[in-house]
Amino acid sequence: MAMTAKAKICGITDPAAMEAASRHGADFCGLMFFPKSPRNISPDDAAMLVARARPDMLKVGVFVDPDDAAIDRVLAHVPLDFLQLHGKEPPERCAELKARTGRGIVKVIHVAEAEDLPVKDKYQDVADWLMFDTKPPKDATRPGGNAAAFDWMLLDGLETPLPWMLAGGITVDSVATALRVSKAPAVDVSSSVESAPGQKDPAKIAAFLQAVKGS
Repeated sequence: MAMTAKAKICGITDPAAMEAASRHGADFCGLMFFPKSPRNISPDDAAMLVARARPDMLKVGVFVDPDDAAIDRVLAHVPLDFLQLHGKEPPERCAELKARTGRGIVKVIHVAEAEDLPVKDKYQDVADWLMFDTKPPKDATRPGGNAAAFDWMLLDGLETPLPWMLAGGITVDSVATALRVSKAPAVDVSSSVESAPGQKDPAKIAAFLQAVKGS
């Protein structure tokens, strides 16, 4: 029997969303530390949310090309399990942050076509997870959370020693197809479980997680 895919609810900003993610079985929660994102929160707020999270849910801090000071400010308050690096961080930077912080690394690979995939090989020795997300439009102000999907067929037969997540434009209606087509062991969702940018909808979180478990 196939294993049920894991699910990450990203960009949580309030207690109701964290409670919904916890209660309905999310495996990961994502907390955004990127000022340009409508989901950006302060380390103090993140600490409050993490304190309400289910103990076994893995806590992921999302950063975009962060400097050491930005990471340190967050880790001084928030007991993260992983740093999700969503920018152009080279393998050397990932290795440096992993060694310095002792946290796991989720490295995001931005995908628009098959030619974007081989870059993943550079990170296999320094990341703990990979995430394949849609490459943002050239005029985008942020590297993710743009509610756009890429061709999931590109990931069918993907060979990597690392566990990985699929992200980008996945909805409650498309997640079963996304999992079937891509064979992803985990999915990440943010904007499609919101009622407005940065405002998670607990009912949508519950429905999405139920769809993942039923797929």
